[in-house]
Amino acid sequence: MNVPFSIRDFLDRAATVYPDRVAVVDEPDQPATPWPDLTYADVQRLARSQAATLDALGVPVGGRVAVVSQNAARLLVSFFGVSGWGRVLVPVNFRLAPAEVEYIVQHSGAEVVILDPDLEHLRDVCSSAEHVFVAGVDDDKIWDPALTTPQEWAADEDASATINYTSGTTARPKGVQQTHRALWTNATVFGWQALVNDRDVYLHTLPMFHCNGWGQVYGVTGMGARHVVLRQIDGAEILRRIRDHGVTYLCCAPAVLASVLDALKDWEGEVPGRDQVRCVVAGAPPPTRTIERVREELGWEFIQIYGLTETAPLLTMNRMREEWEDLDPTEQARNLGRAGAPALSTQIMVDDTGEVLARSNTVLASYWDNPEATESALAGGWFHTGDGGTFEDGYVTIADRKKDVIISGGENVTSIEVEDALSSHPAVREVAVIGIPDEKWGEMVTALVVVEDDHEVSAEELIAHCRERLAGYKCPKRIDFRDELARTATGKLQKFKLREEFWKDTGRQIN
Repeated sequence: MNVPFSIRDFLDRAATVYPDRVAVVDEPDQPATPWPDLTYADVQRLARSQAATLDALGVPVGGRVAVVSQNAARLLVSFFGVSGWGRVLVPVNFRLAPAEVEYIVQHSGAEVVILDPDLEHLRDVCSSAEHVFVAGVDDDKIWDPALTTPQEWAADEDASATINYTSGTTARPKGVQQTHRALWTNATVFGWQALVNDRDVYLHTLPMFHCNGWGQVYGVTGMGARHVVLRQIDGAEILRRIRDHGVTYLCCAPAVLASVLDALKDWEGEVPGRDQVRCVVAGAPPPTRTIERVREELGWEFIQIYGLTETAPLLTMNRMREEWEDLDPTEQARNLGRAGAPALSTQIMVDDTGEVLARSNTVLASYWDNPEATESALAGGWFHTGDGGTFEDGYVTIADRKKDVIISGGENVTSIEVEDALSSHPAVREVAVIGIPDEKWGEMVTALVVVEDDHEVSAEELIAHCRERLAGYKCPKRIDFRDELARTATGKLQKFKLREEFWKDTGRQIN
């Protein structure tokens, strides 16, 4: 028997086994009226209503629905209400500049756009979509209470469930097409290896738009665990939510961990979640000392994964293991600082150039409307990560990044895109953008600038110039002025030389 996988499987199970259990605790402090606590029966009812409303709007199977929103129960439900009946969800980074949102809406061909109330000003740039709604304002147009029975969809595990846009290595973001099969595999394997169970309480410290919350929107649901929605990242608030809701599980970037550790200095009383929380980290490997502090000061289990938007994201996972029990805490932390061992059904190899390659059921089907990029990424039957590293004794270690992508605060920043923005300033003659090690952000976006001879410009002016063109997190946090930039004989920037002065004491070129 061959029963096609569908992401709706996760909600169907939860609503069948745990219909009356509290499923979602919405963010209380948001511009829209928060939804009351939702049971899994409620989530299924809302998802069905959303699908039936999309039927009434004439959005066909395969039609795209973009959601530009911070974490919210409305977004969480949309992962099922859109994709669960054959449409394609396009979760969009809410931090993007209007021009970037406009490009994604147009490129994806979205017929419906749902905006966070704080982003209502983006209505005009979403005009290519036939329908633009604001969550909390237009709820009856998104979840029509009179529409409860959607048209059935014959599940197709090879159909696209989401298109997730990633900066990649070019100025234009690429749309990663992930199938129901890939997302189902990622959620199931991730959940199994992270020991997700029906007693878990999951705190959404990770943006849901980011790789579909690394698949936790599906996996946590399938096990009937509780979702606690967090809209804004604040270290002290994370500790309060863990205390108030009995949180046991969360995923985050290293910068979020740094904010929690900072907040711990002023925290009074017992540390929330000690010997209870499993914390999964990715985006950039944290320093050994940070891993030690998470384990010692917070008393949380530290788990590291490695992956990309193109891999849904799980490729490897690193957890404490029995063979390391007799090692001292620092050595244990060093071991946990590696990217990890291949996840179930994932194969890893490192090619002759030092690039990490992967084969997995979680790898993207293709880039949306970009066959050239697809062919390049999947050349030779392996996914080319663009990351340099080693694969020894069953563990991957990422050493540097072959693609010029900076991971700052867990978000991908394309150096080429930032260089383009800076180069548009009349005072800039040459520019190279690199990531340099930073305790808070993992990597700090840094611009090395050569100024035109007859011009004067300050770092503040250049940063302001970028802010008019790029999302805030992409803008340089540091600008160094140089007389010249290292180049090859043919004029190509030698970024490895530019990075060297900042990274020489770290032993690698990724933080």
